[in-house]
Amino acid sequence: MSRALVWGSVIAIILGSALVPCADAQAGEQAIKIGVLSDMSGGAADAAGPGSVTAAQMAVEDFGGTVLGKPIEVLSADHQNKADIGAAIARTWYDVDKVDLIVDVPVSAVGLAVQAVSRDKQKLLIVHGTGTADFTGKFCTPYSMQWAFNTVALAVGTAREVVKRGGDTWFFLTQDYAFGHALERDASKVIEEGGGKVLGAVRFPFATLDLSSAILQAQASKAKIIGLAAGPPDNINSIKLGGEFGVFKGGQQMAGLLVLISDVHALGLQAAQGLVLTTSFYWDLDDQTRAWSKRFFAKRNRMPSMWQAGVYSSVIHYLEAIKAAGTDEPLTVAAKMREAPIEDFFARHGKLREDGLMVHDLLLVQVKKPEESKYPWDYYQVLTTIPGNVAFQPPDPACSLVKN
Repeated sequence: MSRALVWGSVIAIILGSALVPCADAQAGEQAIKIGVLSDMSGGAADAAGPGSVTAAQMAVEDFGGTVLGKPIEVLSADHQNKADIGAAIARTWYDVDKVDLIVDVPVSAVGLAVQAVSRDKQKLLIVHGTGTADFTGKFCTPYSMQWAFNTVALAVGTAREVVKRGGDTWFFLTQDYAFGHALERDASKVIEEGGGKVLGAVRFPFATLDLSSAILQAQASKAKIIGLAAGPPDNINSIKLGGEFGVFKGGQQMAGLLVLISDVHALGLQAAQGLVLTTSFYWDLDDQTRAWSKRFFAKRNRMPSMWQAGVYSSVIHYLEAIKAAGTDEPLTVAAKMREAPIEDFFARHGKLREDGLMVHDLLLVQVKKPEESKYPWDYYQVLTTIPGNVAFQPPDPACSLVKN
C-alpha cells in the first residue's frame, strides 16, 4: 500500500466518523478491540506480521471470545516500517475505531512513534518487536509495555558469552535507526566491561540492498567478531554475504545480536550453524512450548518466533487483567497487569515492572549443525538459561515512573 493510499484511508475514516460519532462511540463501548500493528510484507513479516495476527486471534479464542460481557475483536494493519504511517494508523485506531490496545510493532523507530501516540491518547500499547531499551527508559509512559526483549538483554546474553569465549575484538554492522544504535551501544558496554575492545562500526539504512561495502570494512578491521547490530532482513543478508566474501574462512566470526528462528530458517543450518544468540522463546524447549507451537504451526505452517509467542502471552495477560479489574479503563488494567506474575509457556518468572518492562528468563542458544538436527525446525541447542534479573537492566532513573 502506498503512503498516499494510507493517508487517503485515514482521511476517509476521519471524515466518515465525523458524520456518525454516536455509532463509533457505541461500537467502542460494546467491544474490546485489539490492533496488531506490524510489518505485513517487509523484512520482519516472517517473525511478526500475519503470524502475530494469528497469535492474537488464538489468544482471544482461548480466552473465550468475550470479557465483561463484551466481544473481543482483533484488527490488523501494515505500518510498512515507516514511523509516520505507524503513528497515523495508531492515531486513527485509538480515535476513530476505539481500539483499546495495540500490540506487536516491530522496528524500534515505529514503536517509539506509536508510543508517543499511545501516551497522548492515553491508550495501551504492548510492543514485542521494538527492542530499544530507551522504550522503558527515557521514553517510558504509564500506557506502554515492552514484552519480549530489549537491547540490553540481547547484549548481556550474546556479547558477554562471546567475549568469555575469546571474542574480545569487535566491529559492528549497525542498522542506522533507533534499534541498531541502542543495540550497538548496549553491546559495546558489555564488551568493554568484559575486557574486550570495539574497533569500529559502519552504519547503513534499514533493509539496505547492497551491504558489500559494509562487509569489506568489517573484514578489513581484522576484528575477531563482526557484531550484527541489526534485525531482519539485514542480519540475514550480512551472514549470507559474509560467507560469500570469505569472512569465516579468514578466521572472523559473526555474532547475531538479534537473530530470530525465522532468520535461521531462511538462512538454513548450513549457513547459520554455530551462531550463538539470545532468545526469549524456543518452540522446542519443553512440553508447554511444544504444545502451543504445534497449534500455531497447524495454522501458519511454520514455528513461531519469540515476537509471535509474546503477542499471545501479552494478550492473554491483558484480558485476564480486564476480567480481574472489572473494567477496561487503561491505567486500572495496567496496574492489574503489574500485580499478577506472568508464568506461561512463553514467560518464566515474568513480572511487569513499573517502567513497563516485562522481566523474564531468557535462553542462550547455539544454532545446530545440519547433521545435529533430527526433525524440521530442530534448530537450537540450549546452552543456558539467563535469569531475568541478570539479563535485563535495573529500572532506568531517566524513566519518570521509576521511584527513587
